Amino acid sequence: MTTASTASEQSQARPGADRPVPGWHRLRVTRTAPAGHRATAIWLDVPEPLRGAFAHRPGQHVVVRSQVRGRELRRSYSLCPPPEGGPGLRLVVKYLGPGGFAEYATTTLAAGDHLELSPPRGHFTLTGQPGAHHVLIGGGSGVTPLLGIAGAALREDPRCRVSLVYANRTAQSVLLADELSDLKDAHVQRFHMLHVLTQEAGESELLTGRIEGDRLPALLSLLAAEPDGRTQFYLCGPAGLVDGARQTLARWGAGPERVRFELFSTGAATSRPQPSTGPAPTGLISARLGGRTTTVPLGPQDRVVLDALLRAGRRPRTPAATACAAAAGPR
Repeated sequence: MTTASTASEQSQARPGADRPVPGWHRLRVTRTAPAGHRATAIWLDVPEPLRGAFAHRPGQHVVVRSQVRGRELRRSYSLCPPPEGGPGLRLVVKYLGPGGFAEYATTTLAAGDHLELSPPRGHFTLTGQPGAHHVLIGGGSGVTPLLGIAGAALREDPRCRVSLVYANRTAQSVLLADELSDLKDAHVQRFHMLHVLTQEAGESELLTGRIEGDRLPALLSLLAAEPDGRTQFYLCGPAGLVDGARQTLARWGAGPERVRFELFSTGAATSRPQPSTGPAPTGLISARLGGRTTTVPLGPQDRVVLDALLRAGRRPRTPAATACAAAAGPR
């Protein structure tokens, strides 16, 4: 899983927004509801003393930790603000296979249960350019941060435009379809979206098949989204879609400073078992994250390498539907 942001983006970030708040916070689930085929939206209450720790910008993500049948599971999810607003948090979890957190979240988790969350972080956020044309390109679960970015842009900047190209296998697999339609209805003149289906016939030949080759420029031309000084691109989805879109945009003239992106992997991995009762390993570990090498002590309280990194304030950047490399487990 890779998150990328340019140096200029980092310098423009809100002061302290990406500074990690130590520790994990136990939040209560207030409700769950379907968010699409085999997907569940989860609302979490944030008590008043923790609202500063969980203040966030659209596009940022959290790490979720839970105990399921004697196993500790960790997963990263983008925050997806609910349309009704309010101080709580919302996550959208899609079932991708048995044995992981997503299976638990989509079949068992209920109001009154608790999850442990890390504070939000990440640079995949809305640019501050007034009057920009924000062009969002996503696939599958990648729509969760993009929906938040779209809503924030339309609310905060009455001069901006937002366009979304959203790829899914079938019409049934579209996530948050009603919310996307409601956002379109609320901003008819400024929000436009195209649904592209890869495994069934779309509304036209252009809207059927993978977003590759000449298809992306043709789709963006329909949205008047050619690269220029006002257009900002946001990409989120599987590696094949995002890498292909980045290459196409670069050939089309979009400079890297105008393309933000996040990748996610949905590959299966095994959940982490509880630690053994034998002596815990200790020593020093080195990890390279975001181009920086960090060396931290591995103590007896650290169940896995990720625990030591989190104590040191270093967290891999991972968005929605991520297979977190240091704390793997199928979603």
